[in-house]
Amino acid sequence: MTVDNPDYRDSGLRFPDEFVLGSATAAYQIEGAVDEDGRGASIWDTFSHTPGAVQNGDTGDVADDHYHRLESDLDLIASLGLDAYRFSIAWPRIQPTGRGPANPAGLAFYKRLVDGLLQRGVTPVATLYHWDLPQALEDEGGWRNRQTAYAFADYARIVGGALGDRVAVWTTLNEPWCSAFLGHGSGEHAPGWQDNAEALTAAHHLNLAHGLGVSALREVISATAQISVTHNLHVIRGDAESVRRIEAVGNRIFTGPMLHGAYPADLLADTLPLTDWSFVKPGDLELIHQPIDVLGINYYNTTLVGPAAGAASRASAFPGTDDIPRLDQPGPFTEMDWNIEPSGLLQLLAATHAEFPDLPLMITESGAAFDDVATVDDHGVSRVHDADRVDYLRRHFTAAHRALQAGIDLRGYFVWSLMDNFEWAYGYSKRFGIVRVDYETQERTLKDSALWYRELIAERRIP
Repeated sequence: MTVDNPDYRDSGLRFPDEFVLGSATAAYQIEGAVDEDGRGASIWDTFSHTPGAVQNGDTGDVADDHYHRLESDLDLIASLGLDAYRFSIAWPRIQPTGRGPANPAGLAFYKRLVDGLLQRGVTPVATLYHWDLPQALEDEGGWRNRQTAYAFADYARIVGGALGDRVAVWTTLNEPWCSAFLGHGSGEHAPGWQDNAEALTAAHHLNLAHGLGVSALREVISATAQISVTHNLHVIRGDAESVRRIEAVGNRIFTGPMLHGAYPADLLADTLPLTDWSFVKPGDLELIHQPIDVLGINYYNTTLVGPAAGAASRASAFPGTDDIPRLDQPGPFTEMDWNIEPSGLLQLLAATHAEFPDLPLMITESGAAFDDVATVDDHGVSRVHDADRVDYLRRHFTAAHRALQAGIDLRGYFVWSLMDNFEWAYGYSKRFGIVRVDYETQERTLKDSALWYRELIAERRIP
């Protein structure tokens, strides 16, 4: 056993039996079958088919063909010994236009998925919204239109009613910061808007959707099921004032109303040049501020900033802060050019626990993209020796273990991701999976990281 290494490269650390060791995916990134069995178009279908929007012109039309390979993928999940599998449900597969009765074929697919997991002893963890808004709702204004929040509640009620007796944990939204600010601020994600005021409007309506969705789920799911939301809370380092400003629009714009019942006063003051916040209606904060059972945290990297250098003007992923320079950080880096900093995960868990001491935490995504290469050994077996990913996981699981040792109520860790997949605006150029996917043949190959993780799960300790 090695412990307390300053580089977080510990081994032999044991996790409690109840600590959930899982992996995660998202519907549009793996399913394919975008026009089958009544599925409607999503904003990512539209965006990925827009020239220049996605690297190499890639789309999610086929992705990992998971829709057609469900049974073999379930066997793959079982072969790793995962405690739980976090997946998302494609809203346009359930309601092709985002409204109206459920599409029976869409519900049937997710029933097969959930039942298949349970039959294999794997706990289902469902995310209702992982960015694939029905295009028909976008045509009505999407997240800029508050009615979308009410449509989401209806969708949550339908899915919760169909699967609520079998899904252990329900997550309303995955990373609403990305939906609001990459989708409506910087325009890097669907639907590709670039407008600070619209981005802030979208953020509020996503908050409203979360609150309404929680209430809708409570009406129909099992009393033992848990409800969650997942945030990619940013770890910002630098001078205090810059950190405060960026955290306001990066983190507290969501945790404030969802978990404290109010938008932070400094956020409202900072963004007043961009919007008067008139989209917040009387009673909205009460609707948003609903009790949840666990808070999901996605972590990949840290951000270093310097003092503000001028007037903020352009639309960005952090509205009103483009005058704050982002500074270079020391490596190493993943293929996403994200710095690898396991201490940031521990810092984030500690800060979140300090602010919300009674709320259990779950690492719902953490992983790394590297330029994996498949080779064939002397026995004709395909291998992927992804030592960098194994090292990344070792260091971040060490950070998670240190959080437990510090008394933080951390319930589990979901590795992102189960399989290589469509990585949004990067298309198929970035591989996050612990399982390699050959996109021409759809062959799945367990990488060394999958074998390492399988050993961790089986032994409940870091190899």
